Amino acid sequence: MELTDILYEKTNGIAKITINRPQVYNAFRARTIQELIWSFRDAWDDNRVGVVILTGAGEKAFCVGGDQKEKGDEGGYDYSGGLGGGIGLEVENLHQTIRNIPKPVIAAVNGFAIGGGHVLHVICDLTIAAETAKFGQSGPKVGSYDAGFGSAYLARVVGEKKAREIWYLCEQYSAQEAKEMGLVNKIVPAEQLQQAAEEWAEKILEKSPTALKMLKYSFNADSANIQGISQLSMGSLAMFYNTPESEEGKNAFLEKRPVDFKKFRQ
Repeated sequence: MELTDILYEKTNGIAKITINRPQVYNAFRARTIQELIWSFRDAWDDNRVGVVILTGAGEKAFCVGGDQKEKGDEGGYDYSGGLGGGIGLEVENLHQTIRNIPKPVIAAVNGFAIGGGHVLHVICDLTIAAETAKFGQSGPKVGSYDAGFGSAYLARVVGEKKAREIWYLCEQYSAQEAKEMGLVNKIVPAEQLQQAAEEWAEKILEKSPTALKMLKYSFNADSANIQGISQLSMGSLAMFYNTPESEEGKNAFLEKRPVDFKKFRQ
């Protein structure tokens, strides 16, 4: 597959996948999701690969979720590709691929991990963050949500109360705050982030691949029911994107004005 939106390399048993759209804070479009799925599957099929590192290009962002400029008038995303449950993005497929690949996935968060980008790091097995990283949700601010792994699994990680705070308030949290709530395993200076991720990857490569695979399956089993919730979430999101309420969130973001959801409470 020709890669335009990501960088993909495999070195000494480590597959490194970099979202490469720094001009839009590594926001993803349909093409980006397709390339991510392809890369993860390639790493899955390559027996020489024992661990995957997911990161973002540049110093500002890991990923800030879906590119609002690619969101069309009919709610879905314009860029041609799989329907992804009707929203034009195969996000659910990507989430399942990251969870099911029988190899540990390390998120190296180099900047903003917001919205759909925040969900990506949550789903990864481990997260190492730069001191400058920022974490948070934005869906309810822009007329969107992830009522699957992005919320239900997040609650497993940080607890119900904190997960509701993250989604209801849509505030941003520092790397230290994220570590305190269990979202992050380790914090390092920004210039040491990639090295730290590679060091952890090398430690993982020293371990039994079968043992790691079975452990990942075991960890996943406890939250496997969220897959069904995720399917319902994406189906409802496809319908929601076609409403004036969702459009208000997108338009306010693109027009750089305050959003007005009050009229939808009348």
